[in-house]
Amino acid sequence: MEKWEYISVKVDTKGIRGGILDIQNFDAELNRLGDGGWELVSCISTNQGKGYSREVIAVLKRKK
Repeated sequence: MEKWEYISVKVDTKGIRGGILDIQNFDAELNRLGDGGWELVSCISTNQGKGYSREVIAVLKRKK
């Protein structure tokens, strides 16, 4: 049976009400983690209200 370990990475959004994700920095962080063997499992946007995101949470896994 395979065993996994998980991490969650929280990225804050910018803008007066949030909702603006710095995609270049986000991609750079995901690529850095990918180089360490992490695989993106899920990406969640936390709702601040009226469609704006307060932060984005990425969940990653890799084999133990």
